Amino acid sequence: MRFDLITIFPEFFDGPLGHGIIRRAHEAGLVQMHIQDLREFTKDRHRTVDDRPFGGGEGMVLKPEPLFEAIESLLGCSVGGASQKTPLPEKTSIILLSAAGKRFTQETARRLAQQDRLVLICGRYEGVDERVAEHLATDEISIGDFVLSGGELPAALIIDAVTRLLPGALGNEASSVNESFSHHESLESDECAVASGEQENPKQAVQLDYPHYTRPADFRGWAVPEVLIGGNHAEVAKWRRQQAIAKTRRNRPDLLPPE
Repeated sequence: MRFDLITIFPEFFDGPLGHGIIRRAHEAGLVQMHIQDLREFTKDRHRTVDDRPFGGGEGMVLKPEPLFEAIESLLGCSVGGASQKTPLPEKTSIILLSAAGKRFTQETARRLAQQDRLVLICGRYEGVDERVAEHLATDEISIGDFVLSGGELPAALIIDAVTRLLPGALGNEASSVNESFSHHESLESDECAVASGEQENPKQAVQLDYPHYTRPADFRGWAVPEVLIGGNHAEVAKWRRQQAIAKTRRNRPDLLPPE
């Protein structure tokens, strides 16, 4: 997979992309990284990428011209104008990172991991000209209900989340399956059961990961749960499932359907 990052701070990515799974995936040839300085597609001596918004208001907004031209240069094709639009190359997504976008989830990561190329537009200032969102980007994504100074951090997070889903990126492929948000569980049994018994259509819920413990078995008086060291794999699996849903109910009840 190829990641293209469009930013006015290309040096930002020297750190986030040079460590851990992303670095290993790059060295193994699983991913390619291209960082594009947006200012290279400006035409004035000040290399201006922003302007005041029509209608007034605080702050500056990224202009559409350099963004359209940067992406057309990267893709090698015109994205057209109001009367025409050239289809994007197959399995290519253009992502605008924006506080006004749809929330990024594990399901979004799985969908994007099926692509061959992701172009990530790192917004800055007060926002981006809306014509970029409407006529250039295929996705407008937010990583949460808060505001950041720019899209560089969200872009790095998305690259990490997507890369770890690519075949061969993780040493143990099961690692990306047995994680928080990676699967759905029926709420029909154990702690999450409805007391009345079986349901015709069991509810489905995204669950957080189960708790993990390591040595020492007793740390400052806090002992590892006995079930984990008893050797009964069926009981361990049952306990983990119960604890995962209990933790989801405690920390992220919004992931569970109403009872």
